[in-house]
Amino acid sequence: MKEKRFVIKGMHCASCVAKIENKLKSIKGVEDATVNLMTEKAAVKYNKLTDDKKIEAAVRSLGYEVLAEETDNKKDISDTKKRLVAGAVLSAIIFVGSFPEIFNIQLLNNSILLFVLATPVQFWVGLPFYRGLVHSLRNKTADMNTLIAVGTSAAYLYSSFVAFFPQATAAGGMYFDTAAVIITLILLGRYMEAISKGKASEAVKKLIGLKPKAATVIRKGREMRVPAEQIEIGDIVVIKPGEKIPTDGIVVDGHSTVDESMITGESIPVEKNKNDTVIGATINKNGVLRIKATKIGKDTVLSQIINLVEGALSSKAPIQRMADKIASYFVPAVIIIALASSLLWAFLGTTLLTGTALSAFVTITPLVFGLTIFIAVIIIACPCALGLATPTAIMVGMGKASEHGILIKNAEALETARRTTTVVFDKTGTLTKGLPEVTDIVTINGDEKDVLKLAAIAEKGSEHPLAEAIVKEAKNRKIQVPKASHFQSVTGKGVVATYNRKKIVLGNRAMMKEVKIRASDIEKSMSELEDQGKTVMIVVYDRKILGMIAVADTPKEHATEAVERLHKMGKEVVMLTGDNERTAKAIANHLNIDSVIAGVLPHEKSGKIKSLQKKGKVVAMVGDGINDAPALAQADLGIAIGSGTDVALETGSVVLIKNDVRDVITAIDLSAYTVKKIKQNLFWAFAYNTALIPIAAGALFPSTGLLLNPMIAGGAMALSSVSVVSNSLLMKRYKAKIR
Repeated sequence: MKEKRFVIKGMHCASCVAKIENKLKSIKGVEDATVNLMTEKAAVKYNKLTDDKKIEAAVRSLGYEVLAEETDNKKDISDTKKRLVAGAVLSAIIFVGSFPEIFNIQLLNNSILLFVLATPVQFWVGLPFYRGLVHSLRNKTADMNTLIAVGTSAAYLYSSFVAFFPQATAAGGMYFDTAAVIITLILLGRYMEAISKGKASEAVKKLIGLKPKAATVIRKGREMRVPAEQIEIGDIVVIKPGEKIPTDGIVVDGHSTVDESMITGESIPVEKNKNDTVIGATINKNGVLRIKATKIGKDTVLSQIINLVEGALSSKAPIQRMADKIASYFVPAVIIIALASSLLWAFLGTTLLTGTALSAFVTITPLVFGLTIFIAVIIIACPCALGLATPTAIMVGMGKASEHGILIKNAEALETARRTTTVVFDKTGTLTKGLPEVTDIVTINGDEKDVLKLAAIAEKGSEHPLAEAIVKEAKNRKIQVPKASHFQSVTGKGVVATYNRKKIVLGNRAMMKEVKIRASDIEKSMSELEDQGKTVMIVVYDRKILGMIAVADTPKEHATEAVERLHKMGKEVVMLTGDNERTAKAIANHLNIDSVIAGVLPHEKSGKIKSLQKKGKVVAMVGDGINDAPALAQADLGIAIGSGTDVALETGSVVLIKNDVRDVITAIDLSAYTVKKIKQNLFWAFAYNTALIPIAAGALFPSTGLLLNPMIAGGAMALSSVSVVSNSLLMKRYKAKIR
């Protein structure tokens, strides 16, 4: 199975999207196809039964352009602008000439001249609509182009007949101005929409713009500047202060601080020393760094982020699928309503538009009145706003997420996050730091420094994680740790070392029994520490107990705040861990977590998630390790910590780059905010269409004399698309609540 994104030009509404999707899905070998109006891309999953050429040919057969790679839309905007300017100038002249009673310009009071001026507006300015109409007819479908072309053509053709055969009509009213102004207004809407699309897709453009252009590498013993894409794995790259790091790598020499905000969203620069990893596109702040390139091209973190964001923007949320389905039935329904209402009015015998704005200018026969109704209904119902409502909000929402160091892999995840009722956290490496550290030093004989120093001397030769924690604590306190003259490790119990010809014993109760040291006097203190989930080691020097050292995997800096805020949002918080129940409950009590599922083997974690789901809970799983991958996949929403394993990152549908559990709150909050904007957009798009179609059809005319002018309908329809995009762009003001 292969997945590829195709760039498609020429789409303008939800009907275009539905038409292309249906065509692609009908191709043998295509498993799934998702088309996004805002990004102008189709994401297609297909097997060896088809290929790129067949897919491109299918799209072109519908009248759309398929490009090998993404290009900017400057050319399209420029072409639309030329047509718009010409349409605006000619429409203004036609409008003035159509109302001699008001403007009284004798030169323009000529029906043939109005025909000459209206013809280029109809067929050159409006050419994009006719192209769409032709392809729609070929494929036996209908879309926005169909509505505009049919509606304006009806007005233009009738007016042309009146211009050349005035004696054949009961009234001499012409609608050149209506057709011309509608085409110009809708083109104005498309022009503004194209500009708005560019603004809405800034997230991906910014990410692509982060890529460094050149790098300094050491080859054959000397420094040389090369294009960044020519860096090879294993190259030693020199990064001077203020320069962008050109690729992912490991520091082999130097010390500096690096600004990683453009990737992680974290504003505080991070210190980098030998053996630390660095990310391409981040900025070296002060010292000179030499790094060894470990990832290049598409494998770098930045390239993967760009790929994830583009993939997410090409995906489709469930709420958008509903809108697209409605749109596919909407256009044919509108044409039927327009025809039925116009025929009804044509045969009803209405003679005057009494009480309407048009009545002062023209006397209209039932046939012309029916035509007016037809045009108004067709134009007011164009579903462009409907097609833009969801993708614009999703695009901006995902852009804001990436700015905060949150990668959302698909639109469905963005919509699901807000519905989460239960957030399940893995313990080690997610809620806790994943590395043990010294939490308590209890003195019995001597002071803290002596207890810690002797413990560090004993553990200096060990590679056990608990030993590393003790030695690290001694270094942090600037305690000199000499080497022991003898070292022996006793598995599962502790260590014995010799210092200054005296024995140091460091270990648990079993170790004390083995060396025959009585520890009953300190049993109460040990138990209290162990009840807190800590591992306690007794320090003995020259057969005298000096004190105890407690070591534990401690909670991350912001874990307590994250749990507290999730509670305020009404979410249940659960800890899922393979650790023993006593240790797990100690951490859970400290963080005020609702419930604990402890002693769970890796392959059992997904089953525990499934059990929660069977109780009707919408579950988000937050984890970082390989053993979390099945649970991340089973959960309604899998959230992977960015510092975790590649397997976890691949499985999670949301990735927290910064390794900050508070970003779970931001992801859920941003999801709710985005869906709120989608619903606002859809409401106005649907409300606008459904409310104004009856008015356009003349439903209020018999009782109130109210009728919708087709020109006003055209302007309102064009502005509705812009209002939907603008409402989505307001999301750029979103700020995370956890900062």
